[in-house]
Amino acid sequence: MALGPTISFATYNIFGSYDALFLCAFIACALGFLMVSLVKMPQKAQLLSERPKQQPISLDRFFLVKGIHESITFMLLSFSYGILSTYLAVYARDEVGIENSTIRLSAQTTEEELLDLVRALNVDTTVDGILVQLPLPNGINEEKVIETIAKEKDVDGFHPMNVAALWQKRPCVLPCTPKGIIRLMKNMGIEIAGKRAVVIGRSNIVGLPVTKLLMDENATVTVCHSRTKDIAKVCSEADILVPALGRPKFVKAEMVKEGAVVIDVGVNRDPETGKLCGDVDFDEVAPKASYITKVPGGVGPMTIACLMENTVECYLNNVKAQAK
Repeated sequence: MALGPTISFATYNIFGSYDALFLCAFIACALGFLMVSLVKMPQKAQLLSERPKQQPISLDRFFLVKGIHESITFMLLSFSYGILSTYLAVYARDEVGIENSTIRLSAQTTEEELLDLVRALNVDTTVDGILVQLPLPNGINEEKVIETIAKEKDVDGFHPMNVAALWQKRPCVLPCTPKGIIRLMKNMGIEIAGKRAVVIGRSNIVGLPVTKLLMDENATVTVCHSRTKDIAKVCSEADILVPALGRPKFVKAEMVKEGAVVIDVGVNRDPETGKLCGDVDFDEVAPKASYITKVPGGVGPMTIACLMENTVECYLNNVKAQAK
C-alpha cells in the first residue's frame, strides 16, 4: 500500500495518462485474484496422532514458505488500493482543477496566530476554500476559529451562518459527510421519504446536520444520544440507521431491524486488532441489513467527493460575487 502511491505518481509522470494508472491497478488486482485461486485449502485438519513426532528443519522456521501465495496476494491487492487512492489526489489537481495547499502549524501555535492566518486566507483572492482540520489543540477555541473563516470560503459548512441557512432551508454550503450520506443513498436508489430513520449521535459535524437533511427528504427522524433510554429498542425499529457516535462496534445485530439500511459514519480503532473499524459490528450486522457501508471505504470517499464539490461551489459563488 505504501509502494502504490510512489509507483502511481511515477507512472503518471511518465505516461501522463489516468488510463495508465487504472491499467496498473487492474493488472495488480487481477493478479491478486489469480493468486487467490491458486491457494489450496486442506481437505481436513491433520490429526495430532498423524503428525510426525519430530519436525525436520525447514525454512518455515524463519520464513513461512507455505504462505508465499497469501503474502503476494495481499501485496498485490494493497498495491492496487494504493494506486487508486493516489488517483483521487491527482484527479482533483488536474481534472477537477483544484489546487491544494496544506499549511502545517506547530503544536505551539497560539490561537491568535491561527486566527491571523485564517484572516489572511479570507482576503486572499487566490483562495476559494478554507478547511481547518479538527480537533484543534487544547487552548484554541474551535468555535472562534470556525466563526473567523469567511462563510463564502467555508467548504466544511461549519460556519454559523451556513448552519443557520441549513436549518432555514436557504442556499448554503452543506457539511460534507451528511451531504455524502444523502447522496450515497439516493444514488443507490434507497427510498428515504416516509421511512423511520434513527441517528446515533448529536454532534454539530454529523449527527445534527444529517438529521436535518433526512427530515428535508421527508424521513421521520429520531436522534439517540448518551441519555437515550433503551437505545437498542429504538435502533431496532429504524428503517435507516446512521450511527455517528465514535464507539467501535457499538451497534450489534440485535439492534438492527431485518432489511434496514445501515450507514456507518464512525471511524475508530478496534481495541482488539488495532485496525480501523466503524461504529457497527459489520460481520454481525451485514447479514441482516439490506444495505450497509464498510469502514474504511464507505462514507469516507463520499465525504471527499462532496468536499471537492463544495470547493467548486465556493469558487463559482466567489466568481459571481466578483462579477457583480
